[in-house]
Amino acid sequence: MNISYFISKRIRSAVAGSFSSTIHTVAVVSIAVGLAAAIVSFLIMHGFQNTVKEKIYSFSNHLLITRFTTNNAVAEQPFDFKIDLYNHPEKFKFIKHTQEYSHKAGLIKTENEVLGIVFKGVSKSFDRKMFDENRVDGNFLNFPDSGYSHDIVISRTIANKINAKVGDAIVIHFFQNPPRLRKLKIVGIYETNLSEYFDNKVVIGDLKLVQQLNDWKENEAGGLEVSVDLSQFNALELLQNDFSNYFNHIRERILSDEDENHKLFATLSALWNYKFNFDRAALDEVQRQIGESMDYDLNIETVRDKYIQVFEWLDLVKRQVRILLGIILTVVSVNMISVILILVMERIPMVGLLKTIGAQNRLIRSIFVFNGINLIAKGLLWGNAIGLGLCLLQDRFHLLKLNPRDYYMSDVPIVWSWGTVISLNLIVFVVVSVVLILPTRFISRIQPVKAIKFD
Repeated sequence: MNISYFISKRIRSAVAGSFSSTIHTVAVVSIAVGLAAAIVSFLIMHGFQNTVKEKIYSFSNHLLITRFTTNNAVAEQPFDFKIDLYNHPEKFKFIKHTQEYSHKAGLIKTENEVLGIVFKGVSKSFDRKMFDENRVDGNFLNFPDSGYSHDIVISRTIANKINAKVGDAIVIHFFQNPPRLRKLKIVGIYETNLSEYFDNKVVIGDLKLVQQLNDWKENEAGGLEVSVDLSQFNALELLQNDFSNYFNHIRERILSDEDENHKLFATLSALWNYKFNFDRAALDEVQRQIGESMDYDLNIETVRDKYIQVFEWLDLVKRQVRILLGIILTVVSVNMISVILILVMERIPMVGLLKTIGAQNRLIRSIFVFNGINLIAKGLLWGNAIGLGLCLLQDRFHLLKLNPRDYYMSDVPIVWSWGTVISLNLIVFVVVSVVLILPTRFISRIQPVKAIKFD
């Protein structure tokens, strides 16, 4: 039997009801609360990010393919969307779905309101299943076999502004020369709460209506939306490629500087500022592979680049949660250092006696390390129970509500990422275990004669 572990176990069994028992409880509670806070924060962060991303993907998917243009108009330049990617998506194992679309600017006129909108034309290939998560009333478009559909789906925001509901007919005036108008029927209402990008302006209708208004051919559209299966990519390979491309990009700038100190500083700065994002790296790889197979007059853009403000904001949220984890680890580590120091001080006579009979510092230090690891294990157990329990309650009963206009969702979301939970447990265990070594170094300074007389 390991003698250090044996003595540590005897010490733990002898502290019941003593001052040490209170110290042990404080240590376990600090670890449990810290881990629980980290688990709740990270699972909420993943839920928040996934919810916002899915809302954007439901409207624009992962990639947008359009014809190159030098203007910033809402309407795109038409092109034959039945390219090789559209006809044979199976050539790319990561493609889940492709669908054509086009935008056209217009106005909704009522007796009391004039509202500028963007009419998004879609076809039968539109992914209704993904969009239905945002539909709050009515149905989706009904596409006829001939002609175009007079159905439209509007947002709840637009419906409130023009005082309309499902079943009402509205007139949309389209910007062109000469101007044209169409009377269309509201068959559905959606809500993403991403008002700035969708709810304030986007009306969904039939692509054939846009083709008729613009005198386009049946196989012409403004763009293609491509949905990607990100699970087809290996995170380690993406990390290697992304890291290599990152340093190749800044390598010339570093090497061109003749000052060695500047080179060293630039290299360290590049390492510090490097951030790996799986979704970004995967979409960049998809963009590269698809781009090589397309004509040069077509432009491929990731939805992350199109809505860069949203994704940068989500990255900022992730950074803040990581900072919170750092604060938690710091607080827990300081608490554990204080706890171990108190336990060592309380056991100074025992330390002196062990040294007198020939015990080495390493053996005595391991006694308190085993004691600390036992506290960490108990803290992790309680922390997981508290953190996962709170997340389960929120996931099942949606107890915490949010203002959807500010947070884009009506309640606090939870995504069960077991990899994240395991990683948090490992991080807390490893960091705090390593920190335990610091206070036990005090043992080497204890002199046996003084320790035995210590009171």
